[in-house]
Amino acid sequence: MKQTIYALFAVMLCACSTNKSGDIPTVNADETYGYTQTNPIKVGGFKDGPADERDYLNSLSGPNGEELIYKRSGSCCNFETKNSPFGMGLLDIYRVTYAGKKDTVTLYINMYDKAKLKAPVGFKFR
Repeated sequence: MKQTIYALFAVMLCACSTNKSGDIPTVNADETYGYTQTNPIKVGGFKDGPADERDYLNSLSGPNGEELIYKRSGSCCNFETKNSPFGMGLLDIYRVTYAGKKDTVTLYINMYDKAKLKAPVGFKFR
């Protein structure tokens, strides 16, 4: 019985994790994605890095379509990457909020490496 429940939950989770095209997830159950230094948002493309970060943030909204307000607050957390001419990179830190949100959250973005983009918990794609 327990295995059946787990299997049903896994199917439901997968069914909710992508939009019709399968390209961009619309539901993200990983509460650390973007919120921690160890699980940053990987927008990729060192050449256009800062622009890629802004494009990503501009593609997000609050849960009810609210426009985001964001500001880069610095960099941190050096890491090794083959996608930088220097062999290492830094994460960019953004402070993000929207009208009606009681607090501001911190998102960590990696402009060097690329991975399938998701919306952090509490946000959605426009």
